[in-house]
Amino acid sequence: MKITPSARILSMLGEIDFDPWQCVAELIDNSFDDFTEIVRADQPWAGGFKVRVSLPGPAKSSDARLEIADTGRGMSRDILEMAVRAGWSSNDRYDKLGLFGMGFNVATARLGRRTRILTTRPGDPEWIGVEIDLDEIDDDFEATDITEPKNDPHDHGTRIEISKLDGDRADWLRRNANNLRKTLGSVYAWLLENRPFELYVQGVRVKPRRHCRWGEERSITYGAGTKAETIPAYIEIDEKYADADACADCGNWQEPDRSACQRCGGGRLTRRERRLHGWLGVQRHLDKREFGIDFLRNGRKILQWDKRVFDWQNPNDPLSLVDTEYPIELANQGGRLIGEIHLDHVPVVYQKNAFDYGDRGWRAAIEYIRGAGPLQPEKAKRLGYPENESPLGVLYKGYRRNAVGKRHLIPGDGHGPIHDDTRRWAQRFHDGDQRYQTDDVWWEHVESHEARTKRGKLDTAQQDNPTTHDEAAVLEALGLASGSGSTGSPTRADATTTLTEKNRPVTVPVPRAETSQERIERLRADSEVIPELSRDFGLARLGHLTVETRRLSRARLIDEDGQATPVLLVQGRGGSATAFVDPVHEAFAKLGADVTEPLLIEIAAVLRVRADSSTSLSQLVASLRAECLPHTALNAHAVVGEARELLSVIRARMAACVQDEPRRAFQYLSPDEVSSVENDMIANGMVSRTATLGEDGDFVLHAPPLYLVTLLESWPEAFMDGKTFSNPYASLTSRAAARLSLARTAGLLGDVAMLVVHPNADNPLILQRTRLSVRMLDDQLAVGA
Repeated sequence: MKITPSARILSMLGEIDFDPWQCVAELIDNSFDDFTEIVRADQPWAGGFKVRVSLPGPAKSSDARLEIADTGRGMSRDILEMAVRAGWSSNDRYDKLGLFGMGFNVATARLGRRTRILTTRPGDPEWIGVEIDLDEIDDDFEATDITEPKNDPHDHGTRIEISKLDGDRADWLRRNANNLRKTLGSVYAWLLENRPFELYVQGVRVKPRRHCRWGEERSITYGAGTKAETIPAYIEIDEKYADADACADCGNWQEPDRSACQRCGGGRLTRRERRLHGWLGVQRHLDKREFGIDFLRNGRKILQWDKRVFDWQNPNDPLSLVDTEYPIELANQGGRLIGEIHLDHVPVVYQKNAFDYGDRGWRAAIEYIRGAGPLQPEKAKRLGYPENESPLGVLYKGYRRNAVGKRHLIPGDGHGPIHDDTRRWAQRFHDGDQRYQTDDVWWEHVESHEARTKRGKLDTAQQDNPTTHDEAAVLEALGLASGSGSTGSPTRADATTTLTEKNRPVTVPVPRAETSQERIERLRADSEVIPELSRDFGLARLGHLTVETRRLSRARLIDEDGQATPVLLVQGRGGSATAFVDPVHEAFAKLGADVTEPLLIEIAAVLRVRADSSTSLSQLVASLRAECLPHTALNAHAVVGEARELLSVIRARMAACVQDEPRRAFQYLSPDEVSSVENDMIANGMVSRTATLGEDGDFVLHAPPLYLVTLLESWPEAFMDGKTFSNPYASLTSRAAARLSLARTAGLLGDVAMLVVHPNADNPLILQRTRLSVRMLDDQLAVGA
């Protein structure tokens, strides 16, 4: 197959500065372009729209390679020959991610010295392709044609295999599977969320990395009285410009109805839409790096967290300095103004990491987003500009400050902002924790801060002694300016008194101790519910107590005598109570006590007093455990039941994880286990499914328990790192650490599986061990897996 230019020039392309992830993205772009054309044609497509990236294996492996495979339409030989030529590009340079035709050559040459491309279309009898080996191709431009047999005539797609890998880039790819997923999940976030495209790296699906922003319904009130205005935390943008003619040869845009391109003289002009659309908003947390605007072209991010929209230079003074207008207040904490803007009509540079900033379309977009004048109202007024009413100007006006509370949508704890907490919640948002997908947690802490602040002001204003009101606090609570006061030496336990020049006493309050109710609210705000211990506790002869048990995050538990306590039980109304648990108390951290032990003691003590019972506390605790928490008892049937239930959940999750490669999972079954699977399926009325055993992952649902251990140990990357189990494996750079992490999970799974296979009710030590294994393995289940 003829390729151009020469191998020497192709080798030089490998010196162009592309990061490893950019090289991978260049090849993914071509697949997504193909998918986009299929979607636009609205044609049915068997097999879905999948791209799989397989990273290089161990460094010492001689056949280490990178592979990118898709389920697209495939190519004919003529199209394939053009596609591998440096400089070739299709006629459509506007609707595609692969913009320059050089991307394929640059990416492959930078990654390795040998590239094999194999492609096939539905109905083709075989895979056809070409092998480009930069060490063997001469200046005759001839690359080796290759073919491979095709097992299924319906198969379709393209596969790119790169070997003779560059050492540094291959090493980066080996060590950074998770980072690559995160980067690609951000770059292609819009496409992965709004198109039926699926992207996998090392068998793990890449999830779109969405923005953790405030919801559309959130807003603040800016100003007061007749000047008050509502500023939303989310602003949609959709600005259409006049259609223009685009040149397919050079990319120039120009006024319509001209016979030739004004830049290159070409005649391939097409009338196209020009549109700026997307949104600007406010992030739920401050971040030192992750704020700014994402700019996209055809669904792929070209700029991420771009902050140039916050810069302004006086156009009347070209020599003036560029002013960064955001963030200014507490800039060391970072910013939170964000956005996602689509500019499909603006050209980008060949590396796809910048737009053509000299293009008129780019300049017009920036002016629309941030306005012509300064964002800062005072500066604008001083320089003769009107108030900045651009979308960013409106957001800037309302949210440039980071003051805690409702005025600027900053969560707090009654004393100040809780930026560390909000950043931690944001990470839970990105981890997929359902509780943090909406902004409710953030909003609750905005409201609670306001309530605590208001209550604190009123409490300070209303001291016990009505003759010694703190006038400043009263005025502040009423929303009026407070006057200045004097200070002096204390003369009372609850106030200090000084004498002014006219000998009038002025009182200054001493800081007030936290009330019981305030303490409970503080503990509640710093805790989360333990569902399995939140229930009715009681006995027929003593009555019942409805308890909500909560585990503290940061606060420590101190009883009425100032002593640390592992559990604090606070009684409420109507036979209710809240139990707070301090997980770092020495009873748990050092002595290994189970939470249920002190919890049941506290509950038994309350029930005993209420019923005026003479039953010993120890007997009540034992009765409560047997009645209300039977699963905590060392009961063989209960432990085996827990093990079976957990194994059922794990089995279902592991089956889901192998759906994309069921045959690989199937090969780990022994002949006896295959028979066991078939027997179980027949017993469950699934006789017809046995004929296609191994074609999907459902066979795992019927496999013997110990097979799950074999499957995990043989193919750990399919189930670790948050897929079925949260423990890391592929994400660990140390192989020893990875083996240790796997061994821990596999050992626990083995304990559970062994008990299900061989229930042993006569050995309490085995039951105790398995019960602990069940709980520890349950803790390792990935959230949302």
